[in-house]
Amino acid sequence: MVAGMEPQSLGNYNLAPGPNNSLLLTFVPLDVEPLADQFSVALRFLHLIAGNHRAYHGFLQPREKMMNSHQPDLSSGSPQGAYVRSLQRQTEERSRQEQRHKLLGYAKLGLGLLAAFFMVRFVHELHGIWPLLIVIGAFVVLAIIHDKVLKRIQRIDVLIAFYDRGLARIEGRWSGTGETGERFIDPAHPYSRDLDIFGKGSLFELLCTMRTRAGEETLADWLLTPALPQEIRARQSAARDLQNRREFRERLFTAGNKVRPCLNPAKLIAWGQREWSFGSRLISILTAILAALWVASIVYGGIQNDYFPLLLSSFLNLAIRALLKKRLEASIAAVEDIAADLDLFVELLEIIEQENFGCERLIQLRSALYVDGVSPSIAVKKLNRIVHYLSQNENLAVRWIFAFIFWTVQFATMAESWRKKYGTRIQVWLATLGEMEALAALSCYAFEHPGDTWPEIFDGPALFDAESFAHPLLQGESAIRNDLRLGDALQLIVLSGPNMSGKSTFVRGIGVNAVLAQCGAPVRAKRLRMSRLAVGASICVLDSLSGGISRFYAEIKRLKSISDLAQGTIPLLFLLDELLSGTNSHDRLEGTRFVLQSLLSHGAIGLITTHDLALAEIPSNMNGLATNCHFEDHLENGKLVFDFMLKPGVVQTSNALKLMQSIGLVGDHL
Repeated sequence: MVAGMEPQSLGNYNLAPGPNNSLLLTFVPLDVEPLADQFSVALRFLHLIAGNHRAYHGFLQPREKMMNSHQPDLSSGSPQGAYVRSLQRQTEERSRQEQRHKLLGYAKLGLGLLAAFFMVRFVHELHGIWPLLIVIGAFVVLAIIHDKVLKRIQRIDVLIAFYDRGLARIEGRWSGTGETGERFIDPAHPYSRDLDIFGKGSLFELLCTMRTRAGEETLADWLLTPALPQEIRARQSAARDLQNRREFRERLFTAGNKVRPCLNPAKLIAWGQREWSFGSRLISILTAILAALWVASIVYGGIQNDYFPLLLSSFLNLAIRALLKKRLEASIAAVEDIAADLDLFVELLEIIEQENFGCERLIQLRSALYVDGVSPSIAVKKLNRIVHYLSQNENLAVRWIFAFIFWTVQFATMAESWRKKYGTRIQVWLATLGEMEALAALSCYAFEHPGDTWPEIFDGPALFDAESFAHPLLQGESAIRNDLRLGDALQLIVLSGPNMSGKSTFVRGIGVNAVLAQCGAPVRAKRLRMSRLAVGASICVLDSLSGGISRFYAEIKRLKSISDLAQGTIPLLFLLDELLSGTNSHDRLEGTRFVLQSLLSHGAIGLITTHDLALAEIPSNMNGLATNCHFEDHLENGKLVFDFMLKPGVVQTSNALKLMQSIGLVGDHL
């Protein structure tokens, strides 16, 4: 909490300075009954005022230290302060719109009762129609205004959800609240499962702010596939440009009136690439003439009192419509299948078209959207209107008329004509939109983590040189950070240490930062310079009961895939946790020695962790290419304490028996 900060009104709540640099949230009753959703919005701020955050950044620290080291930053330049103020404004605006909603509801009720009175009066006295029409007109006007207010409330709810999720990401309570990307999990991928790239609490969930499946697929592809250094630099430049365009990002991330809409590209692309499914333009012209003749026959019948032409025209039109029915229904079903996504599609395209970018990559992306100078949003808006008119066929009040005037035939033909002209561009539009969303997601991560740095990536021999780095998925600036340099003369670190000392988290932190760097995002470090690296990890190897595969066999299969990566054109960064722990000590030592010698001979760099101190003898036979490092613990007031600092040499302590004694599994006499 910033000293001297003034209380901030949050609709029905006041956020104000409290004792010991804390924040206090107090409820101020209003004259009207507060709505349940206003309570839910305010309750989100309880996370902000909690003074006992367990800021967990891979390494646990004492609660007292955490309380003193991780206070909320609500300064004008901080992302947390920006989100809090925006959330405050939207909460206040929602309260005002709720008042308008109630007043309009009561007004409509009053006009409805008044209209009923004038209706009864008119029916009874057969005069006084004008007061009734005036009241009905006023009711229609209020209904239109009320609908706009309700849409405004929906929009505010989307913004509130966005700011709340932003605060959750900053404060470390985001896990399980967003898109997990579990559909992208590939057990055969060399690192995605081991480094928690997808799933609950994953890197994908932390980064994902998309409104479209195309954006999610683009981000997933970037996280799974290291980019070339020049491509990484282009993404960094674009993300830096977008980092300062907060309003653009917020419009992009909150498009639509639903908290989590997700435009599905597969349906749109499939429809755009369909073969011509309805008929030629000649059918549209013919049915238009028949529809005009049917209307003319009605006029003729009214004038001449001769309805035979109307009967003949009606029979002919119904017969032709029956002939077209099968193809017509297939065409309409295909169009209706994409209808739900078009409003969001139009809004997202308009947002991109209206922004004046300064980065060359973003300018090129926007230019790629246009077709012969035609704005994509205008083109898709035209399709949206066609689909809207086509959907009127579901209105039972007019559906019977449409059967005679070939309403659906005309608009189905228009949709087919649109698809013939623009259908092949849908995939390009969605790919461009997906890339823009992915870049915006990286820029949002950079905005919310101003302490992270943009890494330097180059082509060359394997190198990972990080200063003061930590695990990006774990919360808190108070995390213990470490330096690491792999490459040149040092290719391997054998990392030993007792249980719970942070070995696996340390190794994962290296991998996740490497993945972030090579997708174009900033990293959790003071400085990171690295070559382009293929990442291979064996940390979370699982057996398969249904596949008849043991954990040991699954591990050696993974090691084979990592060994194959080392023989590729991209240098390898390998991360191996408790290597070959499923076999006897002799085979483990010899197998590990052989695997590591093979990897290093191909220029790979990496780490292995171990509890087995026999493996600590391996660096002595590696001609100076390997070394030992360790984490350690110590007793403090009878309790195990970890400092999580990387130290040279082999660990000299163990804690397995101490931990077993602490839970009463073994006696104190051991």
